[in-house]
Amino acid sequence: MKTAIIGGGAAGFFLAINLKELLPEMEVTIFERSQRVLAKVEVSGGGRCNCTNSFDEVHDLSTVYPRGHRLMKRLFHVFDQQDAYQWFERHGVPLVTQEDQCVFPQAQDSHAIIDCFLSLARRHHIMLLQGKKIDSLEPLRDYDFVAVTTGGSPQGEGLRWLAAMGHEIEVPVPSLFTFSIDDEKLRALMGLVVDATVLIPGTKLRAEGPLLITHWGMSGPAILKLSSYAARLLAESDYHCPLSVNWTQQHEHEVQTAVCEMQIRQPQKQLSTYNPFGLPQRLWTHLLEKSLTGRTGMRWSELSKKDINRLVNVLCNDSYQVAGRTAFKEEFVTCGGISLKAVNPSTLESRHVPHLYFAGEVLDIDGVTGGFNFQAAWTTAYTVARSITLSSVL
Repeated sequence: MKTAIIGGGAAGFFLAINLKELLPEMEVTIFERSQRVLAKVEVSGGGRCNCTNSFDEVHDLSTVYPRGHRLMKRLFHVFDQQDAYQWFERHGVPLVTQEDQCVFPQAQDSHAIIDCFLSLARRHHIMLLQGKKIDSLEPLRDYDFVAVTTGGSPQGEGLRWLAAMGHEIEVPVPSLFTFSIDDEKLRALMGLVVDATVLIPGTKLRAEGPLLITHWGMSGPAILKLSSYAARLLAESDYHCPLSVNWTQQHEHEVQTAVCEMQIRQPQKQLSTYNPFGLPQRLWTHLLEKSLTGRTGMRWSELSKKDINRLVNVLCNDSYQVAGRTAFKEEFVTCGGISLKAVNPSTLESRHVPHLYFAGEVLDIDGVTGGFNFQAAWTTAYTVARSITLSSVL
């Protein structure tokens, strides 16, 4: 029996290798349109490859999979992050878990995983055909099973032939990007990293974590998570929307209490030199100037009730205008793809074409930064390998 895999990325190789391990007699061929394979694996995590996450701090999958969390919860019964961790270690790639729960190869080099995949592909006699663009099933009519693992399709061109077969498509839009903000005073603070809460006013979309101020606006895990949660909303608004930042990650009444206590405990201290919230000095000066224009040399005792309200509001609800998006390094992620309504949720087989399967980012599953997208690739790829194996022996 023969299986064709369209796409030589993370999901494609993982599917091929696991299919051969489950069913050694299966002939497996990977078709890759470019001359490079596993390109996204190579650049992930700054070249270190954040291959999964411990999930120890994840209590609800919807917080890390804005699209596809229900399906991922189901498929984790088949292959989850612990299975992935054990798989890589068993195949000669020792892993290490960082304090932020991101998992990397112990070698801190993505080539540890790339070399593993290529070595296993050779060992299992998996055929790799590069420079082979497949956009119909006609060239694959001699294959018993076909799996599509072509990754995200930012412009949707790679999904048209699948849509023509009846597959429902969720329009692809970018996810995991940084925010361009036209505010010279903010951008003058470039390089600062602050734990903050960010949200889009008028919605329930919010995220928290480290926020990095850049020469173009804002980046960091908090912004990347928010961009993922709000991917469709931001696309619809052409990436222009208001943004609110809580620099303290505290409730307004808590911040107001802290300010009032400062007036009592340190009345003669100058605002500019005594910062009760542990913020970087440059940011604290910026926020004081924003709330108390030209009066940052005041003493704490000189703050009026209106001054306190303005300061608290800027600390907890600092407002900016997002004026566009900027790609996050080379780790481009797409929201959208083959609708989950188009596949069997247990096998990931097409509901429209028998023996046609989907795995990886081509599906409408995407995660926030932190190894979650690769985990989706491993989980869906293993599910398809198992499904083909079971189908071939029936």
